[in-house]
Amino acid sequence: MSTTITATHFQFPNQTAFYKGKVRDVYSIGNDLLVMIATDRLSAFDVVLPKGIPYKGQMLNQIAKKFMDSTADIVPNWLLASPDPNVSIGVKCEPFKVEMVIRGYLAGHAAREYAAGKRLLCGVALPEGLKENDKLPQPIITPTTKAASGSHDEDISEEEILAQGIVSEADWEILKDYTFKLYARGTEMAAERGLLLVDTKYEFGKKADGTIVLIDEIHTPDSSRYFYADGYQERQDKGEPQQQLSKEFVRQWLIANGFQGKEGQSIPELTDAYIDTVTERYALLYEQILGEKFVKAPVNNLATRIETNVLNYLKTIG
Repeated sequence: MSTTITATHFQFPNQTAFYKGKVRDVYSIGNDLLVMIATDRLSAFDVVLPKGIPYKGQMLNQIAKKFMDSTADIVPNWLLASPDPNVSIGVKCEPFKVEMVIRGYLAGHAAREYAAGKRLLCGVALPEGLKENDKLPQPIITPTTKAASGSHDEDISEEEILAQGIVSEADWEILKDYTFKLYARGTEMAAERGLLLVDTKYEFGKKADGTIVLIDEIHTPDSSRYFYADGYQERQDKGEPQQQLSKEFVRQWLIANGFQGKEGQSIPELTDAYIDTVTERYALLYEQILGEKFVKAPVNNLATRIETNVLNYLKTIG
């Protein structure tokens, strides 16, 4: 019996649509409800790897729920319930066609662009003299939007978003305000765990009544980058790499084994031993980020467990 869930084929009552993302399977129920199942799929370089990671979906779903609950006082969100460790159920929204990436440090994509000589990122000016992983003078929003063709995200500026009518000016001001508030709260919560929230992304949608809410996931290691606060400045001063808490370790392993998602490259074999180490690393991420022990849910009949719990919840709301 498999201990992972990498694909779902449920037929829920009043189901109207199904969408398969890289990691999550999303079922539309009627006109106003979404059932989002966090699978154990693992993606890197815009490619879904061929084997699942046991308990990964549970960990991501529970991290996202914790942070949704912990930020609901400052930003409304889509979540109604989590009837199963792998499942979130919430209000169906019309998503905005931009992802709100916010950065407090010069890391990742921003560092690569800076190293290439760019000093304007998504219309935001960056000062001279920064080193990779330096803290920025203040957090900056560097939005992305989906490319016209393909699944890669593309940088876009506030000016372009407004000029193209992707988001109205009134809604954009709300998205920016919510993004800064969420990042501030996430930074505070990370500090309590001895971490620095380096960068993250938020997605927003609009409910049928026009209310803008936070959707998808929040502050998980799949959507965020964390550094350990202890020794951060010393490592910067010495020009040493920072200790990261994200799925970057998977990317580095793939790179070391000759895979970066480029044409003609083959995904290296994911041995059972390596998959076990990925589960262990995700569990460490979970425990460090939340400050609580990860408790494995029963997986002897994972699909049946998920289906039963979703059906039981749907019955309670008629």
